[in-house]
Amino acid sequence: MTQRVLHTQQIVSGDRVVSLRRHPLRIEVIKGPDRKKKAELGRDRIVIGSHERCDFALSDPTVSRQHCEIVLVERGYQVRDLDSTNGTYIDRARIGVITVDQDARLRLGDTVVRIVPASHTVQVDLSDRTQFGPLLGRSPSMRRIFDVLSRVAPTDATVLITGESGTGKEVAARAIHEASGRADGPFVVVDCGALPSNLIESELYGHLRGAFTGALRDRRGAFEAASGGTLFLDEIGELPLDMQTRLLGALERRQVQPLGSARVVSVDVRVVAATNRDLLSEINRGGFREDLYFRLAVVTVHMPALRERPEDIPLYIQEFLSEWSRAASSTLSLDQATMEKLSRQSWRGNVRELRNVLERATALGEVDLDPAATPMRAQSSPARAGSDRANPVDRPTALPPDNSSAGRAVPEGADRGVDIAIPFKVGKQALIDTYERAYIAQLMQAHQNNITRAARAAEIDRVYLLRLLDKFGMRPTRRRS
Repeated sequence: MTQRVLHTQQIVSGDRVVSLRRHPLRIEVIKGPDRKKKAELGRDRIVIGSHERCDFALSDPTVSRQHCEIVLVERGYQVRDLDSTNGTYIDRARIGVITVDQDARLRLGDTVVRIVPASHTVQVDLSDRTQFGPLLGRSPSMRRIFDVLSRVAPTDATVLITGESGTGKEVAARAIHEASGRADGPFVVVDCGALPSNLIESELYGHLRGAFTGALRDRRGAFEAASGGTLFLDEIGELPLDMQTRLLGALERRQVQPLGSARVVSVDVRVVAATNRDLLSEINRGGFREDLYFRLAVVTVHMPALRERPEDIPLYIQEFLSEWSRAASSTLSLDQATMEKLSRQSWRGNVRELRNVLERATALGEVDLDPAATPMRAQSSPARAGSDRANPVDRPTALPPDNSSAGRAVPEGADRGVDIAIPFKVGKQALIDTYERAYIAQLMQAHQNNITRAARAAEIDRVYLLRLLDKFGMRPTRRRS
């Protein structure tokens, strides 16, 4: 067996990591129509498939257009099947996601490829910045992002930003805009996941008075409103398929046609899109247009989860406390033990969750991350004269460990499942997720995990049901014949 390899090595100057040395990944086809094809790739993410724009393209018709993805992670390389038709196998085991730290052979359809880290290394330089616009980070992963953004921002290239919820995708989009030649123009945000399907076209392209019921006046769409600046399409993966077709035309022609109008309007706009969905898997499932994906992903930036870069957590804490200190005209701080505990915490909600916890701490005086934890104190000094919150440390109320509204006064008639201490969008999504998870679990149980029958009974599209099953990790395992 090949020995485990060290795939990255930090190069340090003083107390700063200035660059990384890494082993590129060598890929070779050892069985199939492309036998003997090989390549050496040094990217963080490598997509293998039959589409010509894949990083490693194959001609085998049994290989999906985007079949699998290989991602550089801390402990080696993570191989992830992209919901391919014929699956990705290591030995005889069909995989979803697996991390390897040595040579591996992958079977994709009728093709077998061997992946192995090269023996030599290449140097990857890191940005000297610990901030890019409103983005923060001293970790190597964030400083590499800063390097990419500093080069792409001055251009008009379309950018696709991926990453989990709360990782700062909108902040990254705003940083791109502020560092571009369009900084003096508008920055317009459209949340594609928050709009009813019947209003998406009006929101994007505008409408004339009388174009539909309720259209009482002419309205400019987001493309026109963003002309001369940047249009940020958040949650682009939520856009219905029929709307994706029209969006593709608008992006290619840089022209839009308002609803109810025969007039075509030219727009001068830079587009940045973001999603927390795996769009390559969505393409294989039929939930996202492949041509739209490649139109958006001219440059792709992946925002890493906060748990993958714990060295950035103190930087965020200091920034948030400084912001609130300025607003409160007092000094907010955390003791070192609290800072270290927060840095060790795995933040499922990423930067957004960290901010919410700290904001509660400044309001209530304590942080309680889990039921067994000793409450951690947020210190404030000096207090403003006449304030009834002279010292938050002395307040007896701790944050409820489940982030619910327990222990707080709730107005009569109010829903006790609602927590106004968190942003509206986050709370709303949490309630929706709770309902969706319970509904889908009961639905699949009632129909013996038959996806087609369950989708028909729920009157939803089968592809959408598959999205929900994957979202909650509930997709039934396929039985082997």
